[in-house]
Amino acid sequence: MGAARTVGAASAATRVKRLAIVVRNAARSRGVPKDASIRKWTAAALQGAAGEVTVRIVTAAESAELNARYRGHSGATNVLSFPAGETWIVPARELAPLGDVVVCAEVVAREAREQKKALGAHWAHMLIHGALHLRGYDHVTTRQARRMEAHERKLLAALGFACKARSRPSR
Repeated sequence: MGAARTVGAASAATRVKRLAIVVRNAARSRGVPKDASIRKWTAAALQGAAGEVTVRIVTAAESAELNARYRGHSGATNVLSFPAGETWIVPARELAPLGDVVVCAEVVAREAREQKKALGAHWAHMLIHGALHLRGYDHVTTRQARRMEAHERKLLAALGFACKARSRPSR
């Protein structure tokens, strides 16, 4: 009986922050990375965070609809981020939502071709970019953009990607 209390107390005392990344592919396009890669690249930008993030892969039509509805811009864009935006009170065993990252498979593939980048490298960049928005990074001002780009380059390099990250939305 004493051992059970000790184990329970030890596990509660050493509880580790948990991060869950749920991948939902609504696009079914060719060239979409495996879920494990999507989770790995997204998690790189969320180091130290605890909670749940949903990554949704969408078609150009869905991306354009979301871009118009939430940003007031026309056309599909590469990545959209929707931070949870408030403190959530959840039961101890559940994870609070951190937000959603929405990636348009068609736009990412097109941009990779146009920029002559490896498709996987561009996916990694877009997922990191979107996840950093969930952490409060932005690129509205030049100073913000430089800070975000430097962090993106650092994370991409740590993942084995050499790139010149630019924190600019495609639309």
